[in-house]
Amino acid sequence: MAILAGCSQTPTRQASHPGKPYAGASSSRNWFALPSDDHAQEVVLYALGLLDTGYRFGGKNPEAGLDCSGMVSYIVEQVSGRKLPYNAAGIAERTRPIASHAIRPGDLVFFNTLGRSYSHMGIYLGDGRFIHAPNSRGKVRVDRMDSRYYADRFEGARTLLPEG
Repeated sequence: MAILAGCSQTPTRQASHPGKPYAGASSSRNWFALPSDDHAQEVVLYALGLLDTGYRFGGKNPEAGLDCSGMVSYIVEQVSGRKLPYNAAGIAERTRPIASHAIRPGDLVFFNTLGRSYSHMGIYLGDGRFIHAPNSRGKVRVDRMDSRYYADRFEGARTLLPEG
């Protein structure tokens, strides 16, 4: 069984249930989105280039080490020049929820690994696989969404792609 560390600090405002908009959110909410669908492929390729990068709680760059949310934030900034929060719950709050059957490569997947929502995240690669920075004893790696550990803790998915 894998033991995971959480991703950076918990934000002051808690996110609502994954896959559903937050209370008061409408379909016209200003979600964070990459400029185009082409950027999703860049996110995937950049993430694969970080395989075997060391883990560091609160880590925000490959040289110092990355945690799960630091990895995602770093990749998005490199690909788009735009910043996301440096914690999983904050990223979940800023990105548009999607149904689990609609996940595409480059989308974000979220897990409850510490008994609280959005305590871990990764980037979906396709074919049931995702890349993430799992814990202090590991490195950035690819795991399967349907593995017992992750399937039991999956909370939802969100996209970085624009609506439409």
